[in-house]
Amino acid sequence: MILIRNGYIVNEGTIAKGSVLIEGKRIKKIIPAGENFSCPSDVAIIDAESKYILPGVIDDQVHFREPGLTRKGDIASESKAAAAGGVTSFLDMPNTFPPATTLQQVEEKYELASTASFVNYGFYLGATNDNLEELMRADASKICGIKVFMGSSTGNLLVDNPASLEAIFEKAPTLVACHCEDEILIRKNLQQYRDRYGTDIPPAMHARIRDAEVCYRSSSRAVNLAKKYHTRLHLLHLSTAVEMTLLDNHTPLPKKNITAEVCVHHLWFCDEDYPARGNLIKWNPSIKSAGDRAELIRALTDGRIDIVATDHAPHTWEEKQRSYPDCPSGGPLIQHSLPAMLELVKKGQITLPTLVEKMCHAPATVFRIHQRGFLREGYYADITVVDMNKPWTVNKENILYKCGWSPFEGITFSSTVTHTLINGYVVYEEGKFGTPGQGMRLVFNA
Repeated sequence: MILIRNGYIVNEGTIAKGSVLIEGKRIKKIIPAGENFSCPSDVAIIDAESKYILPGVIDDQVHFREPGLTRKGDIASESKAAAAGGVTSFLDMPNTFPPATTLQQVEEKYELASTASFVNYGFYLGATNDNLEELMRADASKICGIKVFMGSSTGNLLVDNPASLEAIFEKAPTLVACHCEDEILIRKNLQQYRDRYGTDIPPAMHARIRDAEVCYRSSSRAVNLAKKYHTRLHLLHLSTAVEMTLLDNHTPLPKKNITAEVCVHHLWFCDEDYPARGNLIKWNPSIKSAGDRAELIRALTDGRIDIVATDHAPHTWEEKQRSYPDCPSGGPLIQHSLPAMLELVKKGQITLPTLVEKMCHAPATVFRIHQRGFLREGYYADITVVDMNKPWTVNKENILYKCGWSPFEGITFSSTVTHTLINGYVVYEEGKFGTPGQGMRLVFNA
């Protein structure tokens, strides 16, 4: 048994002093401060005095690069970084090599994770223009959703056939998660900047090539299809103020058919950061204006945005040093997502209960993850302990990503993850790690 003692428990909208007793893989008891409690003699103590006890973070969008792209990252390396960042579960995307567009390929990824992952795991099935029959065979309890790329991606994952897209929305047996960018408009914009700059396109032009219209044209189409067919739609990494007009903040989350996610980098950076950070902050969708960022934060606090994730997508340092046209989009984030969001709490931009709602509770609710995402008696003991007064600076020595770099290098965070527990097992404690393979396959309530 483990007792996390005398911390501030942040859960379901409240912050209250207390302790959490863990037995086996599950939470045995949540003990409010002052309650008369007889501590078992064989219990291991984690002292959380002056610290905060949170449900483990669930990251609903990562690219851990296995199989086929493991020079960039793999399940072992990136899940280890996740554990150090307080992330206890991840949902991994299908754009690997080969892409995970069959149920067999998804099961092979589950098998890899069963021995390699430091934390819990789930996987998406990738949609193509021609795999509808495979999508319809999916068991909604075994995969987190169907991923649809409505913008450019790896291999044949771009769904650009209107009939195929319509059929996916009509017949999908589970949640459909969409990357929404209009490919035709992207190509048109890119050609304009090629004509102007040749191969020396400045990285700051990324926000203009993949602008607000690129995003809105695609996301509005996805919303219209979801409404037409009553599809469970999850809009990934929204990045613009105008897209917030598509979202609902009146329907309770468990009843929402259309949900939305924002990523940490769109809440932290803006287009003013391109001159200093260049391709290191080249993501799809692009990082846009300070005004867009401000509206995303407003939408996060008023309920239009439901989930905060990372779109963790590592590339090698050498790849990110290429000229803009040849540099891949994406970057590593999962180790630093919770510390970065805690800075927004410190700045008063969001509250700590809102952070927990968006990073822990809401992913479990939207994806119907069985008995995770909340600190509740009987639930799996996925728990993160944070010291909000222990600063540290991101540098090469403490970056755990296989690619070895971070867009946050040189930034000092004022909060530190001290402990991460998955299924009652201490996978991370003050810089030390447990053994991989303790994570469990996530189960989804169909």
